[in-house]
Amino acid sequence: MSTKSILKKTSLTFLENYLNNAAPTGYESEGQKLWMDYLSPYVDTFITDTYGTAVGIINPDAPFKVVIEGHADEIAWYVNYITDDGFIYVIRNGGSDHMIAPSKRVHIHTKKGIVKGVFGWPAIHTRNKSKEEPARIDNIFIDCGCDTKEEVEKMGIHVGCVVTYPDTFEVLNENKFICRAIDNRMGGFMIAEVARLLKENKKTLPFGLYIVNSVQEEIGLRGAEMITQTIKPNVAIVTDVCHDTSTPMIEKKIEGDLKMGRGPVIAYAPATQNNLREMIVDTAEENKIPFQRNASSRATGTDTDAFAYSNGGVASALISLPLRYMHTTVEMVHRDDVENVIKLIYESLLKIENNETFSYFKK
Repeated sequence: MSTKSILKKTSLTFLENYLNNAAPTGYESEGQKLWMDYLSPYVDTFITDTYGTAVGIINPDAPFKVVIEGHADEIAWYVNYITDDGFIYVIRNGGSDHMIAPSKRVHIHTKKGIVKGVFGWPAIHTRNKSKEEPARIDNIFIDCGCDTKEEVEKMGIHVGCVVTYPDTFEVLNENKFICRAIDNRMGGFMIAEVARLLKENKKTLPFGLYIVNSVQEEIGLRGAEMITQTIKPNVAIVTDVCHDTSTPMIEKKIEGDLKMGRGPVIAYAPATQNNLREMIVDTAEENKIPFQRNASSRATGTDTDAFAYSNGGVASALISLPLRYMHTTVEMVHRDDVENVIKLIYESLLKIENNETFSYFKK
C-alpha cells in the first residue's frame, strides 16, 4: 500500500469524538451508536446483542465467516459507599488503577446527568513523612463538594453509579495520540477503517466479514464470549493493545522488548493459530509493513482467547498496538502504528481464501 497517510480528516474527527465519549464497561451503548453511525456506509447490515456488542457485516449471506474485532469498553469505577459527611468510596469496574486516582477529576454518571467530583488526597504538609500512606483501593475517595450523605444523594448519586475520567484526546509531538480509553477504543476505530478502505478501494471479499466491537472485555472477555456464539465464525483476527516496554521502570526480561513506532505486534500464544499467524507474518513481510513479536504465557488476556476456544475451536490471531501507560488517563500510541495495524489487517483479509481452514493436517 502507499506510504501516504490512510487516515482522512473525517477519520480523525470520528476518532476524537469516539474517544472523548465515555463508554465504561457495561455502559458502552452511546459509544456503540457513534461507531455504527461511522461504519454504516461501509457495511451491508448490523446486528447487536442483549449486552450491547455491535457487529457490522459485509456479505451477510456468505456461509464462511471471518471476524475482525476490537473491544468498546473502558475501565471505570463504581460508587460503593457514601460516608455520613459526603465522601464517596469506590470499587473497580474493570482494571482501574488506584495509584493514579489521587487528584484526578471525575464524572459521576447519574440519571440526572453528570456530576463532577475529584479524587481527594491529604496535602503533603499533613501527611506523616516517616510513614507515607500509598494510595489503595480502601483509602482513595471522591469529593463532590458535599457536606452530608443526603446532599450527595440529592445530586442523584447512589451506590452503583459509574464513575469515569473526563480526560480527552490530544496529539503530542505531531504523531503521538494520547487519551484515556485508547485501550481499546482504538481497536474499534482501526477495524472501522479497514471496512472503509475495503469499500473505497472496491474490494470484494469471497466470505462474510464481521466487524465486531465487543463489550465487557475489561472484566473478562465477556462480550466476545457471547457474540462468538451468535456469529459462529470460522476465523477471527483480534486487535487490542499491548505494553510499550521502552519506558522507565519496566523489566524487558519479563515484559519483552516492544516499542511504539516500530510497528504492529504479532502475538505468539497457545490461543493463536499458527498457520493463521504465519499468514499474517508473511503478509507483513510481503507488504513491507514493519512488525514486532510478543510471546504470551498461557493466555493472551484479550478477546482472542474467547474466540479461539469457542464453537469447537476458531482459528484466531492477535495483532496488537503498542501502547504506553495502559489503564491511565494518558495512554499513548504512535500514529504510524495505528496506520500499520489497519494496513496489516486489510492486507491479511485480502489474502484469506474462501473456506480456508488453516488446518495443520492438510495433505
